[in-house]
This record gives sequence, C-alpha cells and structure tokens, in this order.
Amino acid sequence: MNKINKICVLGLGYIGLPTAALLANKGYDIQGVDIDQRTVDIINRGGIHIVEPELDTFVKAAVNSGRLKADIKPSLADVFIIAVPTPFHEGFVPNIDYVCAATLSIVPYIRPGNLVILESTSPVGTTDKISELLAENGVDIATIHIAHCPERVLPGKIMKELVENDRIVGGLTNQATHITANFYRDFVQGGVLETDARTAEMAKLTENSYRDTNIAFANELSILCDKFDIDVWELIRLANRHPRVNILQPSAGVGGHCIAIDPWFIVHKGGQDAKLIRTAREVNTYKTQWTLEKIKNTALAFEKDRPTKAKVACMGLAFKPDIDDLRESPALLITQSLVDEGVDVLAVEPNIKSYDGLTLVNYQDAIREADIVVFLVAHKEFRGLKVNNALDFCGVLA
Repeated sequence: MNKINKICVLGLGYIGLPTAALLANKGYDIQGVDIDQRTVDIINRGGIHIVEPELDTFVKAAVNSGRLKADIKPSLADVFIIAVPTPFHEGFVPNIDYVCAATLSIVPYIRPGNLVILESTSPVGTTDKISELLAENGVDIATIHIAHCPERVLPGKIMKELVENDRIVGGLTNQATHITANFYRDFVQGGVLETDARTAEMAKLTENSYRDTNIAFANELSILCDKFDIDVWELIRLANRHPRVNILQPSAGVGGHCIAIDPWFIVHKGGQDAKLIRTAREVNTYKTQWTLEKIKNTALAFEKDRPTKAKVACMGLAFKPDIDDLRESPALLITQSLVDEGVDVLAVEPNIKSYDGLTLVNYQDAIREADIVVFLVAHKEFRGLKVNNALDFCGVLA
C-alpha cells in the first residue's frame, strides 16, 4: 500500500469524531463525514456536539491546523474508516443499514490500494457484507484491503483509551490484516492483535456480552436482596472480599450503544444455542421494568392519605455516570415512563442542557422540592448528598 496521507472518517459521533481528531493531530489530513449538516458546521467551527473529556481541545487544534475538515459527503482518500451506528430493528434484529449506506457512499472514491476499515461494532459477517456491496457496485475488491477493527473505548475516557487500549484487527485477507494493523500501530500504544475479520467481529460482541452477563448477576442479586430485606451494596462488598469473587455493581438496567445491543447480535445469529447470553439480556431488561414499578409503588405509598401527588426527583438520565450519552439509557426510559403515566417528575441530568419532552431541573432544587429522590445514575454531583426518602438504584449513596 502507498503512504497514507488522507483519511476519510464516516460518522462523526462518539467514536468517529474522537478518532478523526486524534488522527488529525497525528499529522494525517482528515475528512470527517456526517449526514447531519448541523454536526458538520459545529465541527468546522472547531466545536463539538457531544460531551467527552479532552475532545474539545483535540478538535479545536485539529481544525485550526487545517488537518480536520467536515463535510456531508466523502471524497478521495487513502483510508476510509466507517464509524456509524449499528442499532437493531424491531425484534432485536441487527440493523446494519448505516454501515451499508456508508459503504455505498464511498464507491465513487475508492481507488486501488485503498484501505477500508469497519470500526462500528457489528454482527459477524458484516465485513464480508461490505466486500460484497463494493463488488456488486463495480469496485475491484482484489485491488483494495478491507478489515474490521472494533472500537474498545469507555465513554468518558475515549481520548485516552483510543491510544492506550489494545486493538484487534481482522482483515478479509492476511495482507489486509497486516496492512491495517500497521496503520493502527502508528498511533496506538497498546498492542495491536491480528486475526481474521469474523473473529474480530465476534471478539467485540463477546467482550460486551461478558459484561452484560456479569451485570445481570448483580442486578438479579439486587432484586433478591430487596425481597429478602438485605442491603445489596453491603452484601456485594462482603462477597467481593473472597479472593476469587468480583461481583459488579447493580443498576437500573443496562444502556449505551454497546452492552445493551451487542449481545442481541450474538443471540440473533446463535439462536437457541445462545441461552445464557439471551437470559442475561432479559434479566437486565427486566431490571429496568422492576425499577420502574418500585418507584411507582413507593410514590403510591407516599400519597396514601395525602391530598397531593408525590413529587419524584429522577436523578440522572444518561446511560452511565458523568457523560451526556442517552443512547438506550434505562434511566431515561424510566423517567419518560413515569411522566407518561402521570407521575409528578423532577428530571435531573447535569450533563445536558435540555431534552425534548422533559423539563430539566437543577439537582439541588430537585432534592429540595422532591418528596421522593430516585438515584438512577451515579453522577459525581450526586455523591455525598444527604437525602431523606431516597431510592438508590446505582449505589451513589452506598
């Protein structure tokens, strides 16, 4: 492959924009592509449209240097990185429509020697699908290199982990694997591990399914402890003193674009053989509904023999602490469901300014006004608060 000068990053969200900014600051010329004109305009002004520590500094420096430019359509490049969402259709059927659309958008610009990299977390076989789409639309795939390198970063630490974490690279050919791995070695300090595309796809799904399964164990424990009148946080602290036990923390459910979605990719393809992974997903989904019912019952008990409805403060809407990401958030689902059912809700999310359909309240005002305070996300602002009549589903008061 020729020397890499220009890189086209398709999708400027939570993975694409940090990747584009990092590479631009490494000296590559980057064209970032997004279908949202507002996002493109914000980035071209040197701003960001998402909350992520250090990202604003990286983007501003990249834009000011002239190395990062955003547009709504791609152009010629040496490397094309696809970093678009991969949600699912109704019934938990994997949805790779965005990947397919991004692939088709680069067809006119692909030249021999180009590298096409899928970073989006995807069902097994998606990288093969990219190759098929390109071939069906006139690209001589024998002259290019196609590979999968799934992102493995934690929101809130993305700029650090893009560099420090190990990466898994799997190409459709051995040559594609080696070339792609060497590209990542230019800016990744962690290990770059080489395999084939299908194994790379399954590796990312496995990592998130492992997490989901362990969270499900903690969430089931929390439901049982509530039934047995046991403090689950104390129980887990004690159990974790065993040298070979490491139980995770319970929550109101599992959210985010990865853990709440990726296990279904395995279940869809694995069918009846994916028993444990399916059950874990069902437990974590049920925990959100269980939490909702617990809040409603507490509100009803409070209202008994009182002339007014209980004011319920829902503390946190994001899917995890200290970020603004609402994707698949159980806290947001719970809060919206309470509002829809007529509960008097004070919605709190310190990491966003507004959200359609909800009136956001400062957390201090919410605590002062609420009859019941419900902690759904362990944001740093909530730690150490002294609260009466609280329901803590995230351990922020433990």
